Amino acid sequence: MFENSQITSDLPDIEQLNFLKIHKNYLWILLFNSALVWSVAFIGFYFFVAAKIAESHQKFVNYGYLLLAVVCVVYFVILIAGFSRRKYALREKDISYSSGIIIEKLTTVPFARVQHLEVDQKPFSRLFKLASIQIFTAGESNDDLKINGIPKKEALKIKEYITNFINE
Repeated sequence: MFENSQITSDLPDIEQLNFLKIHKNYLWILLFNSALVWSVAFIGFYFFVAAKIAESHQKFVNYGYLLLAVVCVVYFVILIAGFSRRKYALREKDISYSSGIIIEKLTTVPFARVQHLEVDQKPFSRLFKLASIQIFTAGESNDDLKINGIPKKEALKIKEYITNFINE
């Protein structure tokens, strides 16, 4: 006879995973990259808006700078506060990544769905011996997983472990 028992109580608790934090030096990379982008935004605001507005409307320019500064500060606060929420866990048959402070996201990729892996280092990451590992899965591209800011040796170990699992 066909039976379909409920198993939700028997499922493992994902919150019990031993998550590893992203290396703290990656925060410096994020801050530096963000500072560059925000500097360009402030300079761009000056050249495209502030320099073209007449002296009589200088009040609006000041409000624009104030708004840009507030958004910039909020962005950096969220970036710094959310950094501690970036964690990953490698288990026997899958890898999980958790992130987010406003929108929390937990992604788990079973090794059975992995198509290939890439480990790369951006120029600033190379200074801190950090790398990113990207795991490409079968199916849609939004199922892919990218973990930034892990030590390069660790990223290579993870890649080797997953590759060995796939090739078995």
